[in-house]
Amino acid sequence: MKLAACINHVPDTAAKINIAADGKTIDKSGVTYVISPYDEIAVEECLRLKEKNGGDVTVISLGGDAHKETLRKALAMGADKAVLLRDDSVRDSSGVARALADYLKELSPDIVFFGKQSVDYDDGAVGVMVAEMLGLPSVSVVVKLDIADGKATAEREIEGGREVLETSLPAVFTTQKGLNEPRYPSLKGIMGAKSKPIEERPTSPVTAKIELLLMQKPPAKPAGRIIGTDVSAVPELVRLLHEEAKVI
Repeated sequence: MKLAACINHVPDTAAKINIAADGKTIDKSGVTYVISPYDEIAVEECLRLKEKNGGDVTVISLGGDAHKETLRKALAMGADKAVLLRDDSVRDSSGVARALADYLKELSPDIVFFGKQSVDYDDGAVGVMVAEMLGLPSVSVVVKLDIADGKATAEREIEGGREVLETSLPAVFTTQKGLNEPRYPSLKGIMGAKSKPIEERPTSPVTAKIELLLMQKPPAKPAGRIIGTDVSAVPELVRLLHEEAKVI
């Protein structure tokens, strides 16, 4: 079975993010980057399917040299091959999907995994876009997956419940928390990943369909107010909750 996971190199979720002077990008100084957590779940699912059914796992990332760090993390976890689709420019979701789809068409895997969203921009669009470009069925937000006899049975989260679907392979899946618990790379895996080659592939330029105009932080929360200290403050509190906070 040929398995692929598309992964992204993103700021650590614990990092303090500041906006750069151009107002359109983040200030990268002092920011630690990691594999996107949902993508880590995608890699783990590839590895589990390989261990169960045999095959090989390819991890793919689009970006510059910095993305090699994330690819090596996936290699340390147990991936067989890493591919960097080299592009130092900033792409929108459509542009990212186009580059990944072009390579995946050549690779022709049985299953492609994405995280349900990348935790930098949180668009949640690339995986399903790639599926559409490849003409493959897709299931998003998967929390349980069974593969047998060339078919996949996937359980996904929907509002207020869960949904179970069956699809033929090849197919694309985007992973959600609860599908698995990603493994920690072993020392042997970390050492071995240092010597594994990362294949670099050029990408074709694309025209962006979306332009980022401005990034800004949400306004700071206003200071709290003490309305009173006894029951006489209740009417004023109710008024403020209704007229100012608008929660009742």
